[in-house]
Amino acid sequence: MIPLNIVVLAAGKGTRMYSDMPKVLHKLAGKPLAQHVIDCSNQLAPEKICIVYGHGGELVPSVLSASNAIFAKQEPQLGTGHAVQQAMPLVADASQTLILYGDVPLIQAETLIKMRKAGNGLTILTVEFANPTGYGRIVRNSSGQVVSIVEEKDATIEQRKIREVNTGIMLVDTGSLRNWLSKLGNSNSQGEYYLTDIVAMAVAEGVEIHTVNPTHEWEIHGINNKSQLAALERTWQLVEANHLMAHGVTLADPARIDVRGSLHCGRDVEIDIGCIFEGEVRLGDNVKVGANSIIRNSTVSSGTQIAPYSHIDSAVVGENCQIGPYARLRPGSKLHDDVHVGNFVEIKNSEIGHASKANHLSYIGDTTVGKRVNVGAGTITCNYDGANKHRTVIGDDVFIGSDTQLVAPVTVNNGSTIGAGSTITRDTPEGELSLSRSKQISIAGWKRPVKQVKK
Repeated sequence: MIPLNIVVLAAGKGTRMYSDMPKVLHKLAGKPLAQHVIDCSNQLAPEKICIVYGHGGELVPSVLSASNAIFAKQEPQLGTGHAVQQAMPLVADASQTLILYGDVPLIQAETLIKMRKAGNGLTILTVEFANPTGYGRIVRNSSGQVVSIVEEKDATIEQRKIREVNTGIMLVDTGSLRNWLSKLGNSNSQGEYYLTDIVAMAVAEGVEIHTVNPTHEWEIHGINNKSQLAALERTWQLVEANHLMAHGVTLADPARIDVRGSLHCGRDVEIDIGCIFEGEVRLGDNVKVGANSIIRNSTVSSGTQIAPYSHIDSAVVGENCQIGPYARLRPGSKLHDDVHVGNFVEIKNSEIGHASKANHLSYIGDTTVGKRVNVGAGTITCNYDGANKHRTVIGDDVFIGSDTQLVAPVTVNNGSTIGAGSTITRDTPEGELSLSRSKQISIAGWKRPVKQVKK
Protein backbone atom coordinates (compact mmCIF):
# COMPACT_ATOMS: atom_id res chain seq x y z
CA MET A 1 0.00 0.00 0.00
CA ILE A 2 1.12 3.55 -0.73
CA PRO A 3 2.91 5.20 2.24
CA LEU A 4 0.67 7.42 4.33
CA ASN A 5 1.27 10.76 6.01
CA ILE A 6 -1.30 12.33 8.32
CA VAL A 7 -1.66 16.07 8.82
CA VAL A 8 -3.69 17.17 11.85
CA LEU A 9 -4.89 20.78 11.75
CA ALA A 10 -4.72 22.15 15.30
CA ALA A 11 -3.96 25.86 14.96
CA GLY A 12 -7.36 27.33 15.83
CA LYS A 13 -7.76 29.67 18.78
CA GLY A 14 -11.14 28.37 19.88
CA THR A 15 -12.55 31.80 20.73
CA ARG A 16 -15.91 30.38 21.74
CA MET A 17 -14.28 28.17 24.39
CA TYR A 18 -13.57 31.34 26.41
CA SER A 19 -10.33 29.84 27.66
CA ASP A 20 -6.62 30.66 27.59
CA MET A 21 -5.94 27.03 26.68
CA PRO A 22 -5.78 26.15 22.96
CA LYS A 23 -8.98 24.41 21.92
CA VAL A 24 -7.30 21.15 20.92
CA LEU A 25 -5.88 20.71 24.43
CA HIS A 26 -9.25 20.70 26.16
CA LYS A 27 -10.00 17.19 27.37
CA LEU A 28 -12.60 14.65 26.35
CA ALA A 29 -12.70 11.33 28.21
CA GLY A 30 -9.61 12.38 30.15
CA LYS A 31 -7.22 13.27 27.35
CA PRO A 32 -6.69 16.25 25.00
CA LEU A 33 -8.85 16.42 21.90
CA ALA A 34 -5.81 16.30 19.64
CA GLN A 35 -4.43 13.27 21.47
CA HIS A 36 -7.55 11.31 20.49
CA VAL A 37 -6.78 12.12 16.85
CA ILE A 38 -3.13 11.15 17.25
CA ASP A 39 -4.03 7.84 18.88
CA CYS A 40 -6.47 7.06 16.07
CA SER A 41 -3.86 8.04 13.47
CA ASN A 42 -1.30 5.66 14.95
CA GLN A 43 -3.63 2.74 14.23
CA LEU A 44 -3.03 3.35 10.52
CA ALA A 45 0.77 3.05 10.92
CA PRO A 46 1.59 6.27 9.02
CA GLU A 47 5.06 7.33 7.96
CA LYS A 48 4.57 10.67 9.73
CA ILE A 49 1.97 12.50 11.80
CA CYS A 50 2.35 16.26 11.46
CA ILE A 51 0.50 18.56 13.85
CA VAL A 52 -0.08 22.08 12.51
CA TYR A 53 -0.39 24.40 15.51
CA GLY A 54 -0.66 28.15 15.98
CA HIS A 55 -2.60 29.73 18.83
CA GLY A 56 -1.26 28.96 22.27
CA GLY A 57 2.38 29.28 21.31
CA GLU A 58 4.47 26.24 22.16
CA LEU A 59 1.88 24.81 24.56
CA VAL A 60 0.45 22.43 21.94
CA PRO A 61 3.77 20.71 21.06
CA SER A 62 4.72 20.76 24.75
CA VAL A 63 1.58 18.91 25.89
CA LEU A 64 1.66 16.50 22.94
CA SER A 65 5.42 15.92 23.02
CA ALA A 66 5.08 12.32 24.21
CA SER A 67 3.41 11.36 20.93
CA ASN A 68 5.43 10.40 17.88
CA ALA A 69 4.23 13.49 15.96
CA ILE A 70 6.21 16.25 14.34
CA PHE A 71 5.04 19.86 14.48
CA ALA A 72 4.66 22.74 12.02
CA LYS A 73 3.63 26.24 13.09
CA GLN A 74 0.99 28.24 11.22
CA GLU A 75 1.44 31.94 11.83
CA PRO A 76 -0.61 33.88 10.93
CA GLN A 77 -3.70 31.67 10.52
CA LEU A 78 -4.98 32.21 6.98
CA GLY A 79 -7.35 29.28 6.54
CA THR A 80 -7.28 25.50 6.20
CA GLY A 81 -5.44 25.52 2.87
CA HIS A 82 -2.72 27.73 4.33
CA ALA A 83 -2.51 25.42 7.36
CA VAL A 84 -1.87 22.34 5.23
CA GLN A 85 0.79 24.27 3.28
CA GLN A 86 2.83 24.55 6.49
CA ALA A 87 3.11 20.75 6.68
CA MET A 88 4.09 20.13 3.07
CA PRO A 89 7.87 20.64 3.52
CA LEU A 90 7.78 17.77 6.02
CA VAL A 91 6.15 15.11 3.80
CA ALA A 92 7.36 13.33 0.66
CA ASP A 93 5.55 13.31 -2.67
CA ALA A 94 5.57 9.52 -3.01
CA SER A 95 2.76 9.11 -0.51
CA GLN A 96 -0.84 9.88 0.32
CA THR A 97 -1.75 12.61 2.79
CA LEU A 98 -4.72 12.24 5.11
CA ILE A 99 -5.99 15.52 6.56
CA LEU A 100 -7.63 15.37 10.01
CA TYR A 101 -8.68 17.97 12.58
CA GLY A 102 -7.57 18.33 16.17
CA ASP A 103 -11.02 19.49 17.27
CA VAL A 104 -12.80 16.48 15.70
CA PRO A 105 -11.60 13.99 18.31
CA LEU A 106 -13.72 10.88 17.80
CA ILE A 107 -12.88 9.94 14.22
CA GLN A 108 -12.40 6.16 14.13
CA ALA A 109 -9.71 4.12 12.40
CA GLU A 110 -12.38 1.93 10.79
CA THR A 111 -13.68 4.95 8.85
CA LEU A 112 -10.20 6.08 7.81
CA ILE A 113 -9.36 2.59 6.57
CA LYS A 114 -12.49 2.71 4.38
CA MET A 115 -11.14 5.95 2.90
CA ARG A 116 -7.83 4.30 2.07
CA LYS A 117 -9.66 1.46 0.32
CA ALA A 118 -11.89 3.78 -1.75
CA GLY A 119 -9.44 4.07 -4.63
CA ASN A 120 -6.82 6.41 -6.05
CA GLY A 121 -7.36 10.13 -6.59
CA LEU A 122 -9.09 12.30 -4.02
CA THR A 123 -11.30 10.84 -1.29
CA ILE A 124 -13.61 13.03 0.78
CA LEU A 125 -15.41 12.02 3.97
CA THR A 126 -19.00 13.27 3.67
CA VAL A 127 -22.21 12.91 5.65
CA GLU A 128 -25.85 13.82 5.13
CA PHE A 129 -27.49 16.03 7.76
CA ALA A 130 -31.17 16.85 8.10
CA ASN A 131 -29.95 20.32 9.08
CA PRO A 132 -26.67 21.06 7.26
CA THR A 133 -26.37 24.65 8.52
CA GLY A 134 -22.78 25.74 9.00
CA TYR A 135 -21.19 23.07 6.79
CA GLY A 136 -19.71 23.26 3.30
CA ARG A 137 -21.99 21.58 0.75
CA ILE A 138 -20.98 18.79 -1.63
CA VAL A 139 -21.99 19.88 -5.13
CA ARG A 140 -22.52 17.05 -7.65
CA ASN A 141 -23.34 17.13 -11.35
CA SER A 142 -26.27 15.36 -13.02
CA SER A 143 -24.24 12.15 -13.10
CA GLY A 144 -23.71 12.25 -9.36
CA GLN A 145 -20.02 13.09 -9.59
CA VAL A 146 -18.54 15.59 -7.14
CA VAL A 147 -17.66 18.85 -8.86
CA SER A 148 -16.93 21.17 -5.93
CA ILE A 149 -17.36 22.00 -2.27
CA VAL A 150 -19.03 25.31 -1.50
CA GLU A 151 -18.71 26.90 1.93
CA GLU A 152 -22.04 28.02 3.35
CA LYS A 153 -21.13 31.70 3.36
CA ASP A 154 -20.36 31.50 -0.36
CA ALA A 155 -23.25 29.19 -1.32
CA THR A 156 -26.31 30.17 -3.36
CA ILE A 157 -29.83 29.66 -2.02
CA GLU A 158 -30.14 26.43 -4.03
CA GLN A 159 -26.76 25.13 -2.88
CA ARG A 160 -27.72 25.70 0.74
CA LYS A 161 -30.54 23.20 0.30
CA ILE A 162 -27.99 20.43 -0.30
CA ARG A 163 -27.89 18.05 2.71
CA GLU A 164 -24.63 16.26 1.90
CA VAL A 165 -21.84 18.12 3.62
CA ASN A 166 -18.07 18.11 3.77
CA THR A 167 -16.53 16.92 7.03
CA GLY A 168 -13.17 18.44 6.07
CA ILE A 169 -11.43 15.07 6.23
CA MET A 170 -9.66 14.24 2.96
CA LEU A 171 -7.21 11.70 1.56
CA VAL A 172 -5.18 12.86 -1.43
CA ASP A 173 -2.01 12.09 -3.39
CA THR A 174 0.71 14.20 -1.78
CA GLY A 175 2.28 15.38 -5.05
CA SER A 176 -1.07 16.54 -6.39
CA LEU A 177 -1.90 18.17 -3.07
CA ARG A 178 1.34 20.14 -3.12
CA ASN A 179 0.58 21.38 -6.63
CA TRP A 180 -3.00 22.37 -5.89
CA LEU A 181 -2.10 24.16 -2.66
CA SER A 182 0.33 26.35 -4.58
CA LYS A 183 -2.57 27.57 -6.74
CA LEU A 184 -4.99 28.47 -3.96
CA GLY A 185 -6.45 31.97 -3.86
CA ASN A 186 -8.36 33.82 -1.18
CA SER A 187 -11.14 35.47 -3.19
CA ASN A 188 -13.94 34.53 -0.80
CA SER A 189 -16.02 36.13 1.95
CA GLN A 190 -13.44 35.23 4.61
CA GLY A 191 -10.34 36.23 2.67
CA GLU A 192 -8.85 32.82 3.54
CA TYR A 193 -7.19 30.01 1.61
CA TYR A 194 -9.78 27.23 1.62
CA LEU A 195 -8.54 23.65 1.43
CA THR A 196 -11.86 22.74 -0.19
CA ASP A 197 -10.92 24.68 -3.33
CA ILE A 198 -8.62 21.81 -4.33
CA VAL A 199 -11.71 19.78 -5.23
CA ALA A 200 -12.54 22.00 -8.21
CA MET A 201 -8.88 21.77 -9.30
CA ALA A 202 -9.03 17.98 -9.12
CA VAL A 203 -12.21 17.98 -11.21
CA ALA A 204 -10.60 20.25 -13.80
CA GLU A 205 -7.68 17.81 -14.12
CA GLY A 206 -9.97 14.80 -14.43
CA VAL A 207 -8.84 13.30 -11.11
CA GLU A 208 -11.23 10.67 -9.79
CA ILE A 209 -13.08 11.83 -6.67
CA HIS A 210 -14.51 9.35 -4.17
CA THR A 211 -16.75 9.96 -1.20
CA VAL A 212 -16.98 7.82 1.93
CA ASN A 213 -19.41 8.06 4.84
CA PRO A 214 -18.32 7.62 8.45
CA THR A 215 -19.37 4.46 10.25
CA HIS A 216 -21.00 6.62 12.97
CA GLU A 217 -22.20 10.19 12.60
CA TRP A 218 -20.69 11.20 15.96
CA GLU A 219 -17.21 10.57 14.55
CA ILE A 220 -17.26 13.84 12.60
CA HIS A 221 -18.72 16.11 15.26
CA GLY A 222 -16.37 19.03 15.93
CA ILE A 223 -16.04 21.11 19.07
CA ASN A 224 -16.32 24.89 19.10
CA ASN A 225 -17.62 25.60 22.61
CA LYS A 226 -17.97 24.07 26.06
CA SER A 227 -21.54 22.99 25.38
CA GLN A 228 -20.46 20.93 22.37
CA LEU A 229 -17.58 19.51 24.40
CA ALA A 230 -19.96 18.37 27.15
CA ALA A 231 -22.41 16.91 24.63
CA LEU A 232 -19.69 14.94 22.83
CA GLU A 233 -18.32 13.74 26.18
CA ARG A 234 -21.71 12.20 27.00
CA THR A 235 -21.97 10.75 23.49
CA TRP A 236 -18.61 9.05 23.84
CA GLN A 237 -19.33 7.80 27.34
CA LEU A 238 -22.53 6.16 26.09
CA VAL A 239 -20.52 4.54 23.29
CA GLU A 240 -18.11 3.19 25.91
CA ALA A 241 -21.00 2.03 28.11
CA ASN A 242 -22.64 0.17 25.24
CA HIS A 243 -19.30 -1.47 24.42
CA LEU A 244 -18.96 -2.65 28.02
CA MET A 245 -22.50 -4.00 28.15
CA ALA A 246 -22.05 -5.76 24.80
CA HIS A 247 -19.20 -7.67 26.45
CA GLY A 248 -21.21 -8.70 29.49
CA VAL A 249 -20.66 -5.89 32.01
CA THR A 250 -23.70 -4.96 34.09
CA LEU A 251 -24.13 -1.19 34.44
CA ALA A 252 -26.72 0.17 36.86
CA ASP A 253 -27.19 3.16 34.54
CA PRO A 254 -25.27 3.48 31.24
CA ALA A 255 -25.72 7.26 31.40
CA ARG A 256 -23.83 7.51 34.69
CA ILE A 257 -20.38 6.08 34.09
CA ASP A 258 -17.18 7.84 32.98
CA VAL A 259 -14.30 5.99 31.35
CA ARG A 260 -11.32 8.32 30.98
CA GLY A 261 -8.84 5.87 29.60
CA SER A 262 -9.13 2.08 29.10
CA LEU A 263 -11.38 -0.17 31.18
CA HIS A 264 -10.91 -3.92 30.75
CA CYS A 265 -13.46 -6.16 32.47
CA GLY A 266 -13.74 -9.89 33.05
CA ARG A 267 -16.98 -11.82 33.22
CA ASP A 268 -19.96 -10.86 35.39
CA VAL A 269 -18.59 -7.48 36.45
CA GLU A 270 -21.14 -5.11 38.00
CA ILE A 271 -20.69 -1.33 38.14
CA ASP A 272 -23.05 0.96 40.06
CA ILE A 273 -23.85 4.59 39.24
CA GLY A 274 -21.43 7.50 39.21
CA CYS A 275 -18.20 5.51 38.92
CA ILE A 276 -15.13 7.01 37.23
CA PHE A 277 -12.34 4.95 35.67
CA GLU A 278 -9.14 6.77 34.71
CA GLY A 279 -6.01 5.59 32.92
CA GLU A 280 -5.54 1.83 32.57
CA VAL A 281 -7.97 -0.13 34.77
CA ARG A 282 -8.50 -3.89 34.85
CA LEU A 283 -11.33 -5.58 36.71
CA GLY A 284 -11.34 -9.36 37.09
CA ASP A 285 -14.30 -11.74 36.97
CA ASN A 286 -17.18 -11.11 39.39
CA VAL A 287 -15.84 -7.76 40.60
CA LYS A 288 -18.51 -5.41 41.93
CA VAL A 289 -17.88 -1.67 42.09
CA GLY A 290 -20.11 0.39 44.37
CA ALA A 291 -21.63 3.75 43.57
CA ASN A 292 -19.47 6.86 43.12
CA SER A 293 -16.15 5.03 43.33
CA ILE A 294 -13.06 6.24 41.48
CA ILE A 295 -10.46 3.79 40.17
CA ARG A 296 -7.31 5.00 38.44
CA ASN A 297 -4.46 2.97 36.87
CA SER A 298 -5.20 -0.09 38.98
CA THR A 299 -5.84 -3.81 38.78
CA VAL A 300 -8.64 -5.39 40.81
CA SER A 301 -8.66 -9.19 40.80
CA SER A 302 -11.58 -11.58 40.62
CA GLY A 303 -14.29 -11.65 43.26
CA THR A 304 -13.35 -8.40 44.96
CA GLN A 305 -16.18 -6.20 46.23
CA ILE A 306 -15.69 -2.43 46.27
CA ALA A 307 -18.23 -0.60 48.40
CA PRO A 308 -19.46 2.92 47.50
CA TYR A 309 -17.28 6.05 47.58
CA SER A 310 -13.97 4.20 47.48
CA HIS A 311 -10.88 5.70 45.78
CA ILE A 312 -8.26 3.37 44.31
CA ASP A 313 -5.23 4.94 42.65
CA SER A 314 -2.27 3.06 41.15
CA ALA A 315 -2.90 0.00 43.30
CA VAL A 316 -3.01 -3.76 42.89
CA VAL A 317 -5.87 -5.56 44.64
CA GLY A 318 -5.97 -9.34 45.02
CA GLU A 319 -8.87 -11.75 44.79
CA ASN A 320 -11.94 -11.74 47.06
CA CYS A 321 -11.02 -8.56 48.87
CA GLN A 322 -13.52 -6.27 50.59
CA ILE A 323 -12.85 -2.57 50.02
CA GLY A 324 -14.76 0.36 51.53
CA PRO A 325 -17.04 2.12 51.80
CA TYR A 326 -15.04 5.37 51.88
CA ALA A 327 -11.71 3.56 51.60
CA ARG A 328 -8.68 5.07 49.90
CA LEU A 329 -5.88 3.08 48.31
CA ARG A 330 -3.10 5.40 47.25
CA PRO A 331 -0.20 4.74 44.83
CA GLY A 332 2.02 1.80 45.72
CA SER A 333 -0.66 -0.13 47.58
CA LYS A 334 -0.69 -3.89 47.04
CA LEU A 335 -3.35 -6.07 48.64
CA HIS A 336 -3.08 -9.85 48.60
CA ASP A 337 -6.16 -12.10 48.51
CA ASP A 338 -8.98 -11.91 51.07
CA VAL A 339 -7.90 -8.56 52.51
CA HIS A 340 -10.47 -6.28 54.15
CA VAL A 341 -10.02 -2.49 54.00
CA GLY A 342 -12.98 -0.73 55.55
CA ASN A 343 -14.53 2.63 56.38
CA PHE A 344 -12.19 5.62 56.19
CA VAL A 345 -9.05 3.51 55.95
CA GLU A 346 -6.18 4.98 53.92
CA ILE A 347 -3.32 2.87 52.60
CA LYS A 348 -0.26 4.28 50.85
CA ASN A 349 2.86 2.55 49.48
CA SER A 350 2.13 -0.55 51.53
CA GLU A 351 1.70 -4.29 51.06
CA ILE A 352 -1.07 -6.05 52.94
CA GLY A 353 -0.77 -9.82 53.32
CA HIS A 354 -3.36 -12.56 52.83
CA ALA A 355 -6.53 -12.35 54.98
CA SER A 356 -5.40 -9.28 56.89
CA LYS A 357 -7.95 -6.66 57.96
CA ALA A 358 -8.04 -2.94 58.65
CA ASN A 359 -11.73 -2.25 58.95
CA HIS A 360 -12.06 1.17 60.55
CA LEU A 361 -10.49 4.64 60.58
CA SER A 362 -6.82 3.74 60.07
CA TYR A 363 -3.80 5.03 58.16
CA ILE A 364 -1.23 2.54 56.89
CA GLY A 365 1.68 4.16 55.07
CA ASP A 366 5.08 2.78 54.00
CA THR A 367 4.28 -0.52 55.68
CA THR A 368 4.62 -4.23 55.05
CA VAL A 369 1.78 -6.15 56.70
CA GLY A 370 1.94 -9.94 57.00
CA LYS A 371 -0.82 -12.55 56.86
CA ARG A 372 -3.91 -12.71 59.10
CA VAL A 373 -3.21 -9.40 60.78
CA ASN A 374 -6.00 -7.45 62.51
CA VAL A 375 -5.49 -3.68 62.58
CA GLY A 376 -7.77 -2.09 65.16
CA ALA A 377 -9.81 1.05 64.63
CA GLY A 378 -7.88 4.32 64.74
CA THR A 379 -4.46 2.73 64.24
CA ILE A 380 -1.87 4.77 62.37
CA THR A 381 1.66 4.18 61.19
CA CYS A 382 3.74 7.28 61.95
CA ASN A 383 5.96 7.08 58.88
CA TYR A 384 7.21 10.69 58.57
CA ASP A 385 9.66 12.33 60.95
CA GLY A 386 9.30 15.76 59.39
CA ALA A 387 12.08 15.20 56.86
CA ASN A 388 12.18 11.53 55.83
CA LYS A 389 9.83 8.58 55.44
CA HIS A 390 10.44 5.39 57.42
CA ARG A 391 9.02 1.90 57.07
CA THR A 392 6.95 -0.22 59.45
CA VAL A 393 7.04 -4.03 59.28
CA ILE A 394 4.20 -6.05 60.77
CA GLY A 395 4.60 -9.83 60.87
CA ASP A 396 2.03 -12.61 60.50
CA ASP A 397 -0.84 -13.21 62.97
CA VAL A 398 -0.44 -9.85 64.68
CA PHE A 399 -3.34 -8.26 66.59
CA ILE A 400 -3.16 -4.48 66.93
CA GLY A 401 -5.56 -2.89 69.40
CA SER A 402 -7.54 0.22 68.64
CA ASP A 403 -5.97 3.69 68.70
CA THR A 404 -2.41 2.44 68.36
CA GLN A 405 0.45 4.48 66.93
CA LEU A 406 3.34 2.60 65.35
CA VAL A 407 6.30 5.00 65.14
CA ALA A 408 8.53 3.97 62.24
CA PRO A 409 11.05 2.56 61.79
CA VAL A 410 9.65 -0.28 63.86
CA THR A 411 8.94 -4.01 63.52
CA VAL A 412 5.99 -5.78 65.09
CA ASN A 413 7.05 -9.42 65.09
CA ASN A 414 4.96 -12.51 64.31
CA GLY A 415 2.14 -13.24 66.74
CA SER A 416 2.50 -9.98 68.66
CA THR A 417 -0.47 -8.37 70.35
CA ILE A 418 -0.55 -4.61 70.86
CA GLY A 419 -2.78 -3.29 73.62
CA ALA A 420 -5.29 -0.62 72.69
CA GLY A 421 -4.14 2.98 73.02
CA SER A 422 -0.43 2.17 72.78
CA THR A 423 2.37 4.14 71.16
CA ILE A 424 4.95 1.63 69.95
CA THR A 425 8.45 2.98 69.35
CA ARG A 426 10.53 -0.20 69.74
CA ASP A 427 10.38 -3.60 68.05
CA THR A 428 7.99 -5.99 69.79
CA PRO A 429 8.91 -9.54 70.82
CA GLU A 430 7.30 -12.41 68.94
CA GLY A 431 4.12 -13.84 70.42
CA GLU A 432 3.91 -11.45 73.36
CA LEU A 433 1.65 -8.60 74.50
CA SER A 434 3.11 -5.11 74.21
CA LEU A 435 1.46 -1.94 75.44
CA SER A 436 2.31 1.55 76.62
CA ARG A 437 -0.16 3.42 78.83
CA SER A 438 -0.16 5.76 81.78
CA LYS A 439 -1.66 4.35 84.99
CA GLN A 440 -5.41 4.85 85.09
CA ILE A 441 -6.64 6.94 88.01
CA SER A 442 -9.97 8.36 89.14
CA ILE A 443 -10.26 11.77 90.83
CA ALA A 444 -12.86 11.85 93.57
CA GLY A 445 -15.13 14.88 93.67
CA TRP A 446 -14.18 16.16 90.23
CA LYS A 447 -16.92 18.16 88.55
CA ARG A 448 -17.41 18.44 84.82
CA PRO A 449 -17.39 22.08 83.61
CA VAL A 450 -20.81 23.56 83.01
CA LYS A 451 -21.47 25.88 80.09
CA GLN A 452 -22.10 29.39 81.33
CA VAL A 453 -25.15 31.22 80.14
CA LYS A 454 -24.26 34.46 78.42
CA LYS A 455 -25.98 37.52 79.89
